Amino acid sequence: MSGSSHTDAVSKLQRLVRIPTVSYRDPGAIDRRAFDDFHAELAASFPLLHQHLERIEIHDHAVLYRWPGAAATHPVVLMAHIDVVPVEGEWQYPPFSAEIADGAIWGRGTLDDKGSLVAICEAVERMLADGVTPAQDVWLSFGADEEVSGDSAPLAVAALRERGVSPWFVLDEGGAIAHQAFPGVSAPIGVVGVSEKGVTSLELHAEGRGGHASTPARNGPTARIARAITRLDAAPMAPHLPEPTVELFRRIGAGVPAPLRPLISQATRMGPLFARALIAAGPEAAALVRTTFAVTTLSGSPALNVIAARAKAGVNIRVMVGDTVDEAIAHIRKVIADDEIRIDVLERNEPSPISPRDDAFALIESTISRLFPDAVPAPYVMMAATDSRFFTEICDRVYRFAPFRMTKEQRESIHSYDEHLGVDAFLDGIDWYRRLLEGLPA
Repeated sequence: MSGSSHTDAVSKLQRLVRIPTVSYRDPGAIDRRAFDDFHAELAASFPLLHQHLERIEIHDHAVLYRWPGAAATHPVVLMAHIDVVPVEGEWQYPPFSAEIADGAIWGRGTLDDKGSLVAICEAVERMLADGVTPAQDVWLSFGADEEVSGDSAPLAVAALRERGVSPWFVLDEGGAIAHQAFPGVSAPIGVVGVSEKGVTSLELHAEGRGGHASTPARNGPTARIARAITRLDAAPMAPHLPEPTVELFRRIGAGVPAPLRPLISQATRMGPLFARALIAAGPEAAALVRTTFAVTTLSGSPALNVIAARAKAGVNIRVMVGDTVDEAIAHIRKVIADDEIRIDVLERNEPSPISPRDDAFALIESTISRLFPDAVPAPYVMMAATDSRFFTEICDRVYRFAPFRMTKEQRESIHSYDEHLGVDAFLDGIDWYRRLLEGLPA
């Protein structure tokens, strides 16, 4: 591919990153014109895609595209989302500038998830320009409210079901070519999510008399909420090793520090010991083996000289494969040991089913090996939530992988500040999606 084509692809991503398609839970806060502008720019950037693919509007700027293949026996769905989270923190470069510096494109959405969306579209556009027809029907599903767990994905699933589409596999964001994934592991890991944790959100509420701050009483609402938080923080749920995590470490076993190799070689038999070793390795590794609880919001009195009559804490739970939402809530109730604290469940999602490692996974795996020969492809349980969890209703093979090299620093920038995607990594991602589509079986 010529240098001018590479430059053109990067420019497309820059133009789309500059459009602030920010999601908010309050519909009134959303700039709908930004989403309109995004679709207009998408059509201008990818004219062949919009000429040759059927476009189906789903819901509030969410769309499906159907690319007819030579057959429709094994259709596939490639997913991405248009929306991004609000900006926070101090950025080196303006978050919607899409500035190129240090070999990277900087801006909100470069990694999550416009990089994947543009790479998918560019791969399709190039194949259309070359007169290539895929062996199977290809569906593109682009949601517009993924960051707020909106209705786009469930409605896309309903639209596909109405059309009788049973995908052979679905591929969404998630894993990556992860550098510095684990302490002491030198090789990058091409982690492909075969499941994802369930996301559940709840609030802890405590109530009391309140009053003037000059005459405080013991065990008021804020004190009880604080006590509940510290008890929960000190008593996590028991760890355990789901099969994909065992397989992940089996595959990278040769590259881990020597003291851990005996544990990894016997991970199934020595599961509890290995799980404890991962917990000791830090929060990222610990999250691979247990349900996590994060206290994310707190509120109490509206004034410094007023004792709160009501206090509450928001808790975000990521439910591990093998655990259930009910078990996680029961654990909270047990460890806080305060029947006067009310638990309100705001959102509940069980962990996703584990997708098989069969021919569809093998295609993804082999495409990783072809484009990233230094990486070790491996399954894993994804810790964040994606729109793809809804597609398990119509497909047994739901995978989560973005074909970009990402350092630990880059992964930490997602939903934070200084989000950026390497230019070369983006271009490799375009090639990866094309190879994947060209590899679909007849």
